[in-house]
Amino acid sequence: MLGMTNYSKDYIDQCRARVDADLKAYAKQAGKNPSKEFENRFFNNQVLLLDHMFVHRLMAIEGKDGNPLNEVRVLCNSLLFNRGKLQVEKLPDWPNSAGSSLKLPPEKSVLKLKAGETIALTHAGFVRLAEAFFEEIEKKYLAKRIAEHLDAEFLTLGRRPGNQTRRRSRAR
Repeated sequence: MLGMTNYSKDYIDQCRARVDADLKAYAKQAGKNPSKEFENRFFNNQVLLLDHMFVHRLMAIEGKDGNPLNEVRVLCNSLLFNRGKLQVEKLPDWPNSAGSSLKLPPEKSVLKLKAGETIALTHAGFVRLAEAFFEEIEKKYLAKRIAEHLDAEFLTLGRRPGNQTRRRSRAR
């Protein structure tokens, strides 16, 4: 699979609906007093699902500035490769870790976790993270918004998409 530069509104909505359905199922099964261990395991796994639905997103579009997409990427790598301890920096013996020069300052992140802290998501924390994640996905990867952005760039250059001038080859 090649890296994805955009996702359709329909696909994003389907992913959001799946997350919402999982949240409803959790509320129904867990009741009013879920155990902390179950809550943490469930929502840590939901972060893995969230990332997997958009796993082929291009890092060049995602950026490395500590946005919610970066946070989900770092959380997943930390859960899978660092025994659930938050690890932002790439480690020498950890080839699948976060991309080089990725930043995730705790004060800018949704969950405010610091490097080395144990990842134990709660219902409320996951809801905040998922909302921020989908907002960022739509901002950076929604197909219509990308087309609007390109239209604006072409207009700035004095051209319109699909109406570019072509050079005619000279007859020799």
